[in-house]
Formats: sequence, structure tokens, C-alpha cells
Amino acid sequence: MSRAHAEVRRYGVLKAEDNEILTRVGPGTLMGELLRRYWTPACLSEEIPAPGSPPARVRLLGEKLVAFRDTAGRVGLMQENCPHRGASLYYGRNEDAALRCVYHGWAYDTEGRCVDMPSEPAPFCEKVRMRAYPTHESGGIVWAYLGPRETMTPFRDFGSDGMDASEFIATKQHSTCNWVQAMEGNIDTAHISHLHQWDGIDDIPDDGSDKPGYPSNAMSWKFWRHDRAPRLELDDTWYGYRYAGIRTTPNGNTHVRITAFAVPFHTMVASIPFSLGQGMFIPIDDDNCWRYFTAPRTWRNPRNLGGANLFSIAPFSTPVSTATDGIVPRRYTAENDYLIDREVQRTSTFSGVADFVSQDLMVTESMGPIYDRTQEQLGSTDKAISRMRHLLISAAKDLAEGKEPPALGAGLDFASIRGAEKILEPGEDWRDLGTDDDPVVREALSATTGEQLTDMVD
Repeated sequence: MSRAHAEVRRYGVLKAEDNEILTRVGPGTLMGELLRRYWTPACLSEEIPAPGSPPARVRLLGEKLVAFRDTAGRVGLMQENCPHRGASLYYGRNEDAALRCVYHGWAYDTEGRCVDMPSEPAPFCEKVRMRAYPTHESGGIVWAYLGPRETMTPFRDFGSDGMDASEFIATKQHSTCNWVQAMEGNIDTAHISHLHQWDGIDDIPDDGSDKPGYPSNAMSWKFWRHDRAPRLELDDTWYGYRYAGIRTTPNGNTHVRITAFAVPFHTMVASIPFSLGQGMFIPIDDDNCWRYFTAPRTWRNPRNLGGANLFSIAPFSTPVSTATDGIVPRRYTAENDYLIDREVQRTSTFSGVADFVSQDLMVTESMGPIYDRTQEQLGSTDKAISRMRHLLISAAKDLAEGKEPPALGAGLDFASIRGAEKILEPGEDWRDLGTDDDPVVREALSATTGEQLTDMVD
């Protein structure tokens, strides 16, 4: 057995108890307690758009919550059920800087304190406090901290703090499977050479960019199709890891796609010349998750490296062609077999599904809500997935033993975490690409004008 395959088997094929640890997120579970130590997306800012606007239901890590922006503009996230008799505060009145239950008029501020009790002759507001969580708005997302107050760490800024929400794309889409199952697709470079393929790639003309340096996005499609069995190299980091999917191009050059994983649910997928967007996979409960995507609306690419966006020639509906803020509706679902077209599958595209992201949803949801990972037969291209699982399970077990979780604390530069894509120059180390030491990154960050964000791909 090769060393690489031995490592996959060590970290990949899970025992049943480890699969339970990895996938169960409710209060009191090992993974649930780990996730609660990180600032976590609770909802989009636009779901509670204005002071005094209606509240929004939030189900997060198995908890039933409600979010609201009070009449003073403060954001609250609290248990959905009123502590008086249990009526849902989703139906409450957002007024007087509080959320008022319509059953008996009891009102609660964003801290969960009862501030009015009109149904009681002798109010005892000071004795009533409901479960509420700290919130932080950044990049068009309402983030929440669900862990113990005494362990709350500073907000982990991935580059959106101090900027107006209008400067960011922020979307989410529901998926009917476990959060880890969904996230595994974003850190799997091998599947793009299969699931997302289409026969028209063979007709893309060679534009001369199959040489050391930055190829066109169009040529990237050809590289993925040409070499369908990438070699993986992984580099552990303070926040998780980065890994390279290494392919040989038609001209014999070395093409790398570099994706980053930041514990516990952040993915920065490869793009040319480097990526600023991130996908986050947030557990609703054990069996469902939200797929968040956030990125700056503009980014700096002074030399227009990569050229036209990746999806400009693809026959799929894509994140670019259907770009919109907010909750992305599901048209392609298990109930309609993801609108798979078997004739198209036979003659045109590898999957037969017309929507790019829905191709991913089809395969990850078809495994069932929680896949039994003891049944897997893993290969060398699963190395990054295996490492992610190992990091999360180890961190959850360590926390239960009193050890602090990774990638938390003040002074950590999360905005410097990026993916990247390039054809390597002779002697070039892929580990430098997309980092602050990369000349292209330094050039982009020093630029004074922006170009429209175009590269979003899983």
C-alpha cells in the first residue's frame, strides 16, 4: 500500500462512532459544542432588512431561534418560543425596541431580557430571561456566537468588517443533507473532471495560454478534462490546510488548483489568479444545511488574468448567470430527479443536469441525509476530505477534554486565506500562490480600481 493511500485509509474510512461525532450538531454533542465556539452565520442581513421589520425564523445547530432587528436597529437572536407559555415569537410584534409575544404581550429585548409584562398585575420582568445569543453583522450576514459567553472570542473577520454590506454578495441555499456531506464537494478537486464536464470543451480553441503562468478560464476547462486523476498535495496551516490538485496539461505543463479549508466550515476554492469568495456550510440540524456564499462584488485583477469568467462558455445555469443576493430558490430537487435529461447526459453533458450547483446537490443529497462513512472505499484523491474530517473530529474530542479549539483568538489574519490557480513556473512552489507573498496578490491589493467579480466555482 502506498504511503498516500495509507494516510487516506487512516483518516478517511471512519468508525461508526466517529461518523456520529462528525455529523451530530445539537446541544451537548461533541461536534455541536465545537461549532458553538465559532462565530456562525445565522441568517442573511436582508432577511431582517430594516428596524422594526418582521422577525425571521432561524434553525441553527438544531436549535429553533428567531432573529429580529428592533426598532432601534439592534439585531437579536433568541429562542423561538416565549418563556411564558411557549408561543412562537416568529408571530410577535416588533415594536418599542423589543419583540412582543402576541399571546399575552410579554416583550423581550435583543439581550433576551423581559422588558414588559402587561398581562400581570404585579410584573416580575427581572425574573424572566430567555436564551439569546450575541450577534455581529458583517458582509451581509448576521453572525452569532452560540457558545458559553465566557469563552467568546473576537469575530473572525474574513475581509468584510468595516465595509458596507452592499459591497458584498451574500447568498444561501438549502440542502437536504448533513453539512459535512455538502462541504466535502467544495474541497474535492477530482469531481470537476467528471460531474461538471460537457462535451463542448473539446471544441474550445487553444488560445496559447497552456504555458507557465496564468491560463485563461476557458483553458482551465480543457485541463480538467485532459487530466481526470489529479495528484493531491496538502499543506497544514494554523487555520486548517491548503491543498493543491495537480494536473498535467496537454502541453505537458503542471497546472495547480489550490483550495483552502478553515476550521470549521469555511472553504476558499481555487480560481484564477486567486479567490476572494468563500463557501460556508452551516448546519440547520443533523440532516439539513445552508450553503452560504459570500464575496466582494468587485475585486482587483489589474491585468485581467484569466480573461472572461469561467462560466461564460459553459452550457449550465451558474452562480454568475443567475447571480442574486438572498436565499437562492431550489428548482432542481430530489422530488423532480433534479430535472435530469438522459438524452443530454448521453450526448452533451456528463451529468445531464442543467444547473451547475444542482449537479453538486444531486450527488451529495443522493447519499441520504447522513451517509454511513464506514461503507466508503476511498482513494488518493480523497486526501483533502480525509484531512478535514480528521481535523474536525480531533478538535471536537480535544474540546471535550478541555483543550481549546483551533483557529481562534485575537490577531489572526483570516482575510489572508485564499485559493489560487496557475500553471507553475519552473521551480515555483504552489504553496506561495494566493498568499500575501504572491506578487499577483500584492499587485491586486495595491491597485486602486476594481474589476467585477467573476470566478465562483466549487
